[in-house]
Amino acid sequence: MSLFDCVLIANRGEIAARIIRGCRKAGYRTVAVYSEADKNALHVREADTAWCIGPGPVGESYLCIDKLIAAAKATGAGAIHPGYGFLSERDDFARAVQEAGLVFIGPDPDAIEAMGNKSASKERMIAANVPCVPGYQGAGQEDDLLVAEAIKVGLPVMVKAASGGGGRGMRLVHQAEELKAAIQSARSEALNAFGDGQLLIEKAVLNARHVEIQVFGDRHGNVVHLGERDCSVQRRNQKVIEEAPSPAVDPDLRARMGAAAVAAAKAVNYVGAGTVEFMLAANGEFYFLEMNTRLQVEHPVTELIYDLDLVSWQLQVAQGQPLPMTQEEVNARRYGHAIEVRLCAEDPARGFLPQTGKILAWSVPQGDGLRADHCVIEGGVISPFYDSLQGKLMAWAPTREQAIKKLINMLHDTAFLGLASNRDFLIQLLSHAEFQGPGVTTGFIAEEFPAERITALAKPNEAHRALAAAVLLQTDAELLKQTHDLDESLLGWHSANHTPTLIKLRQDDELTLLDVSQEGQQFTVSIDDTEQPAIELTLLACDQHRVDYVLNGQRRHAWFARSQHAVWLATEGVTAAYEDATHEPAQTAEAGSDGRILAPIDGKVIAVSVAVGQQVAKGDLLLVLEAMKMEFRIQAPVDGTVELVTASAGAQVALRSLLVQLTPVAEA
Repeated sequence: MSLFDCVLIANRGEIAARIIRGCRKAGYRTVAVYSEADKNALHVREADTAWCIGPGPVGESYLCIDKLIAAAKATGAGAIHPGYGFLSERDDFARAVQEAGLVFIGPDPDAIEAMGNKSASKERMIAANVPCVPGYQGAGQEDDLLVAEAIKVGLPVMVKAASGGGGRGMRLVHQAEELKAAIQSARSEALNAFGDGQLLIEKAVLNARHVEIQVFGDRHGNVVHLGERDCSVQRRNQKVIEEAPSPAVDPDLRARMGAAAVAAAKAVNYVGAGTVEFMLAANGEFYFLEMNTRLQVEHPVTELIYDLDLVSWQLQVAQGQPLPMTQEEVNARRYGHAIEVRLCAEDPARGFLPQTGKILAWSVPQGDGLRADHCVIEGGVISPFYDSLQGKLMAWAPTREQAIKKLINMLHDTAFLGLASNRDFLIQLLSHAEFQGPGVTTGFIAEEFPAERITALAKPNEAHRALAAAVLLQTDAELLKQTHDLDESLLGWHSANHTPTLIKLRQDDELTLLDVSQEGQQFTVSIDDTEQPAIELTLLACDQHRVDYVLNGQRRHAWFARSQHAVWLATEGVTAAYEDATHEPAQTAEAGSDGRILAPIDGKVIAVSVAVGQQVAKGDLLLVLEAMKMEFRIQAPVDGTVELVTASAGAQVALRSLLVQLTPVAEA
């Protein structure tokens, strides 16, 4: 007898949309919950029923247990799927769901509690003979005690939040004098993200890989593993690329790591989908990091190489059924290689600053071996309340080399315009020779992609700017034609001899003057202040969000989107936004140089560290903003005196709004 036939998904974004599709495929009705900020979100549109649970901030919506249970009862849902993030690893949520007479599609509360705290779970793993990283995971949490324990372990160390995940509340420390500040910063971020400031200290395993094992258990005593995923490509401890299988794992190591993961799951009587994460050292030794008692962001790569649906498995186990396969049957299904990248609304050239705003263009290719799990809607708005992750793009192929090539091409043919994203950065990572070799360690991005290189790779060249000017002129002409019902032959018409059109483009605060001559669809573009010859290009088609063009005898295509006097353009692995500044007045001083401190993103003020009249030095902390689950420390750009503070702790602020006004110290 079925325990439920309708599932409420207590989450949002791409994971909610993915679970909804999995439930529908298995024959279940679905209920989406949404905040007021998410009323037009993709997961809301795809569910059979949707229920509003409050305002945008997660503390008033997605983290409200009583609202979620009330929504399930009001809509007739007999089960709740937590997705990942939010309440997915909260034992009190799982317990409340069960006490309300509903089915929690996940492990039992006791298992979540046992593994949810990294310190407590590490003690359990040591008892179960699972290899663990040396460190301190005690109850004492005083700053000085943690500093002493870190020195005792031996630098470098990782300072880690005992709760939560996603790289938040985690700091790598190399120098003793940096320990106290790192501990205080990690604790603050952990409290803000997870409501728990407990920390632990671990010896840093450098030049290692991050390899995790997917496990699955049922209520009949069965536990299996579904191989490993390599998640070594990380930025500040947050995963960027995941793949299965790992290039560093052979059959013997896979069996040993799998056995350790199964032992970890059995130690807490684990039921449902879970992931046991390990650090794999260069010498082949592996160490337990943590267990995630939920479905992972990167679960699709496992699904692709085993040709199965983990959400379907979750539903079966939640109905009390046994696992659909034995370990031997699972092993026999593994074939090929799958790679996933996380598409995020963030600007790599500006320190990966999260982005908010309207999505002007969205298109993602489909085809054999390609998959996209996302929450993107063209015309939708990305708010500051949630994570910057917008979706995952994946490719499967018989070999790793083929999978990499397919995913690079998929990214090139993906249009995500209107705000900055990491699309181009992902292409650079996948194209790197070291990644395409035997694989990389967790230090790959930090070592191979320092900030200055990321900025240089994001800078458009002359041909890119020339194409932007041509697209601006062409789309302006098309708009003029449509607005005034002009004949096609009048586009580009001149009453006298052709004279170049002067266009001034602003891209990332840099102005470029271009002389553009046009004959029909042919453009000749000269760029001032360069010795490069004029660029000749022909626009073959320019409609929707795609432009086909010929440059240097080669036919190419690009993605574009217009927004008033600006154009977004993505081609040859570089995306840039250009504003037509031809007729605008002269600009005033840049923010910061005149003492104006503006908000770099929509967000919430967490703390204000200065007051009116206070003297500050360049680099001093002014205030802390929180947006997209991250903290941003706003520092003084110049020496000066605080003349005005408009922000207060707890206030929501908009992008580019004035936060602090300084009077800079006059130079001698």
